[in-house]
Amino acid sequence: MSLAQRLQQQINRDGPISVANYMTLCLLDPKDGYYPTRDPIGAGADFITAPEVSQIFGELIGVWVANGWAEMGQPETLHLAEPGPGKGTMMSDILRAARAAPELSAALQIHLIETSAALVAVQAKTLQAFAQPLRWADHLGDTGSGPLIVVANEFLDCLPVRQFVSRQGGWFERFVACNEPDQFQYVLGQTPVAKQDLAAIPPNLRKAADNSLVEIRPAVQGLLDVLSERSQNDPVLALFIDYGPAISEPGDTLQAVSAHQKVDPLQKQGHVDLTSRVDFAETARAAKARGLAVAGPVTQAEWLQNMGLMQRAADLSTRHPDQRAKIARQVHRLSDPDEMGALFKCMAIYSDTLPKPAGF
Repeated sequence: MSLAQRLQQQINRDGPISVANYMTLCLLDPKDGYYPTRDPIGAGADFITAPEVSQIFGELIGVWVANGWAEMGQPETLHLAEPGPGKGTMMSDILRAARAAPELSAALQIHLIETSAALVAVQAKTLQAFAQPLRWADHLGDTGSGPLIVVANEFLDCLPVRQFVSRQGGWFERFVACNEPDQFQYVLGQTPVAKQDLAAIPPNLRKAADNSLVEIRPAVQGLLDVLSERSQNDPVLALFIDYGPAISEPGDTLQAVSAHQKVDPLQKQGHVDLTSRVDFAETARAAKARGLAVAGPVTQAEWLQNMGLMQRAADLSTRHPDQRAKIARQVHRLSDPDEMGALFKCMAIYSDTLPKPAGF
C-alpha cells in the first residue's frame, strides 16, 4: 500500500490524526516518507538552501564557529553538531574555513543529526576528504559531553507543528481526516484543548480573534531541554537560521514544496516536503525560561553582512574575476530583502556564561 493508503487506513481505524502526526508520517515514514527515500536538495530537486547557493554562507558560519570556540577558551575538544545537514555542503564549507585555525580544526568532533539513510550516504561522500571524526546520530542528545556548538540551517521549519483554532473563547486542535480515497481534509476536534496545550500557545495569541489559527512546535521544547541540560556542565552555543517572523503571529503556514513550487499539503503524501514558518519569539521565550541566553533574531542579510559577507565576496571576486557576476548573483540571493535576506532570520541560543556571539 502507498503511504496515502496506509494513512487512510489508520484514520479509518483510529480517527483523524493531528497535523503534527501527519507531518511526521509524511516526512519520516521509514518506507515511504519524504526524507528517508530521497535527496530533495538542489536546483534540480524540490528546493535549494543557502549553502547550495554559495560557499560563502557556510564559510561565514565557519568563522562564527571559530569565534565561538575562542570565546569558550579554545578547548582541546569541541563537539560541532548539525541537525538536518542536507547534502553536507554547509559542514564541508565550515570545515574548509576551519583549516585557517589548525588548533580548531584538530579539536573538532563532528556530529550529523540525520534520519535519512539516503542523505547519510550523500553526506559521507561530501565529507570524505576531511580528517575530523564524523558521527551520525538520531538526536542532538547523542553528542557525548564537552563544549558544544550547534549550527542548524532550515531545520526548525521541518519539525512537526500542532495547529489550534480559536472558537467562541476556546481553542480546538486541527486534525487531518480522510472520508474518501485520497480525499484528505482538515477537521476540528470536538472538545477544547487541555490546559497544558493551552499553555503552549504564545501568551500574546491566547486571546486571538475567533477563527484564528496558531501553530506550536513541541519538538523545539525538547531541543531546548537538551541544550539547557548540556549547559549545566559544558558551554553551549547554537545558531539557528530559518524562515519566519520575528514576533509570534497567528496563521496557517503549513506548506508543501515540490520542484520549487508550492502544492497542496494534503496531497502527494511522502512525495513533497512539508514545512511551517518558525516562531522565533516563542523559541526565544522558551530558551530564556530554561536559563539560556538569546541573541537575535536578526535578518539573514544583517547577520551575513556583520560576519563579512561583502568582504568575502570581494576577495573571491578578486581571486576569480571570471566568476564576478556569478558571485554577485549569489550575494543578491542570500541577502536581498526580496530574496532570502529578510524572510530568513538568525538566532543564537547559548550558555549565559558566554558573551554575545559574533554577528549579533
